[in-house]
Order: sequence, then C-alpha cells, then structure tokens
Amino acid sequence: MSASWPKWGPMKNALTFDVEEYFHAEVFSGVLRPEDWPGLESRVEHSTQRLLDILDRERVRATFFVLGWVAERHPALVREIAALGHEIGCHGYGHRMIQHLERHEFAEDVRRAKKVLEDTAGAAVMGYRAPTFSVMRETLWSLEILGEAGFLYDSSIFPIVHDRYGIPDAPRFPHRLRLNGAGGITEFPLSTVTLLGRRLPVAGGGYFRLLPYEMTRRAIARLNVRERQPAIVYLHPWDVDPDQPRQPVNAFSWWRHTVNADKVAGRLQRLLQDFRFAPACEVLADSDLLPMGDPR
Repeated sequence: MSASWPKWGPMKNALTFDVEEYFHAEVFSGVLRPEDWPGLESRVEHSTQRLLDILDRERVRATFFVLGWVAERHPALVREIAALGHEIGCHGYGHRMIQHLERHEFAEDVRRAKKVLEDTAGAAVMGYRAPTFSVMRETLWSLEILGEAGFLYDSSIFPIVHDRYGIPDAPRFPHRLRLNGAGGITEFPLSTVTLLGRRLPVAGGGYFRLLPYEMTRRAIARLNVRERQPAIVYLHPWDVDPDQPRQPVNAFSWWRHTVNADKVAGRLQRLLQDFRFAPACEVLADSDLLPMGDPR
C-alpha cells in the first residue's frame, strides 16, 4: 500500500465488483442461453482471486455484488470474500435484466439470491446491483420489491443516456428514495462527471478498460475535490481476464467486451494507491445514508 494518504485527500470512494462469469455479460445473451452456461468453461474463481490478491496487497476492502447462480456453484469463493472482510452484496440470481421479468419473477429472483448469499456468507446482505444496471425509469417498481426483501441500498441507476440502461436526469450522487409501502431505500448511482452540460460515465467496466487511466484518475479527483462527493468504481472479474474463451459474437462486440483486459489489473492497483476506497456500505454509513454498524 502507498506509504502516505492518497494525494487527493482522505475522502473514501466505493470500490465494487459484480461477480459473474464472463458468459453472463449481456453482450452474449443473444448467443448463449442459460441452459448453455453449465457446459461452458468457468473462470470466475480464477479471475476473482486475482482481484482479491490485488486488494490484499493494497489492504483495501470492497463490495462484491455476487450473482446467486455463481454463489451456488462456488460457495467457497463467497466464504473467502466474506472472511477477508469484504462486503457481500447481491447481483440477483440469474442475471436477467429487470425489464425482461414480471414483478413476481423479479421478487423470486432477488429473494432466492439473497438467501443463498446470506446462508453461504453467514452475514446479512444489504446492497443490490441489478444486472446491466437495469433499474431504469420503466423498472423503478423494482426498488419497492428490494425494500420489501430487506435491502437497505441499491447501486443500479446510471444517470446517463445509454442504449441498454440509464436514467439521464436521475440524481448523480447518493441519496434516499421514498418507497410506497416499504419505507425507503438508499441509492448509490454509478459515477458520472459533467462536461459542457453532458453527463459522462466514468470509473468502471468498459469505461475503465477503454479510456486512458489518467482520464479516470482526473475524473475521480474532480468528484472528490471539486464536487466533494465519493466516486463509485465497478469492475467484473472478467474485466481482468484477457484469456477468456472467444464467443460467437461480431468482432466489434468482442472487442468492446475484452479491450485492454490485460491492462486492468495494473490500472486497478494504481487506482488503489491514488485514492482511498472502502465497501459501498461503509461509504454510505459515513454519509449518514445507511444506518448500520460493522457490516461484517
């Protein structure tokens, strides 16, 4: 770990990982069916372990939003993540975008995932992130179901324009939302910066792979220093896996899914040395947006 505090000050940013197999990515949904998944090469343990090793070297704790499907097949991985002091969050069970589910199907998906994660990790699961950030304007009803299921916060809303997800005019920073009949829930939106009146996504996934590291560093520093707000960084285990098996999608889709995967581990290590990070629940608790004690 860096010998001194990061140059951009003591503000904590949230570090999060969506723990899923490479074949769960939405880009493959048209060519790989759920019934195909068990027959595909599993790489989630190897790539998640690589992330855990980086965090251990830098002495950083994070939130791991784990897919229920993965937790059932790799329970030892979930237990190891929890034993190392990281927060276990929920990524749903079957990695289906919410707009493809009826209300009762979504409720069953999140309850099934929450139960398997809590039973496996031996700890309460407070946070949720939807597959492909699919809490959008037409699926805001899902937040009520999350509240009913006992989740304290959600981190699924991307306040940008995008072809697959996003609520462009949603608040950019953590806030409380009222729910009909279920109290309230805290929302931790994915990070953006504004440029010429336009919101630009930063600090995660394909943006972290595609954009030069310096752009990510400057964006987080701007959020921390100029806007006095925490950033939330997100990655998938497959983002650090340049050797994942080639899938039958067009060349552009494959490039977008894998570009610079060989550079992400090094970039992540630099990021952890440049800024302070903590699990999402801890960042929210420090902002008085999440009433809780020690999440472990």
